[in-house]
Amino acid sequence: MNDYIIKVMLSVVLMLLVAVAYAQKPEVFSKDEKAIEGYDPVSYFTDSKARLGKDKFTFVHAGANWYFSSEENLELFQSNPSKYMPQYGGYCAYGLASGYKAPISPQAWTIVDDKLYLNYNKKIQGDWLADQTEKIKKADENWPNVKNDQ
Repeated sequence: MNDYIIKVMLSVVLMLLVAVAYAQKPEVFSKDEKAIEGYDPVSYFTDSKARLGKDKFTFVHAGANWYFSSEENLELFQSNPSKYMPQYGGYCAYGLASGYKAPISPQAWTIVDDKLYLNYNKKIQGDWLADQTEKIKKADENWPNVKNDQ
């Protein structure tokens, strides 16, 4: 009888842990299972522009599908993902500075100190640029507490 109760309790605990894990937003923002909505993270650095990736150049990293515009960019990312991944898991940097996760537009981006920051849209990006040093500081402080929020 005691073994049965222990097994039932362990099963319930396991199911709760699985449910919590599935309920959390992923650390890397992906829309339709595509990080940065399928845009090439390396192109922001090498071409100074947002460039849509191609289906033939993909790589799964940190639970997200990353797309690249060329094999060269794919290889650069594979050699050092953290160099090219957007800050705050690709969530909107302005939102993180305000204490919450928000989706992004791949066209609203900034590189500061060799780090890629994405924003919700161009209007929010303008607000971000007006005081980006302070916003980066706040987002850096908030990210550890927010990254596992739903």
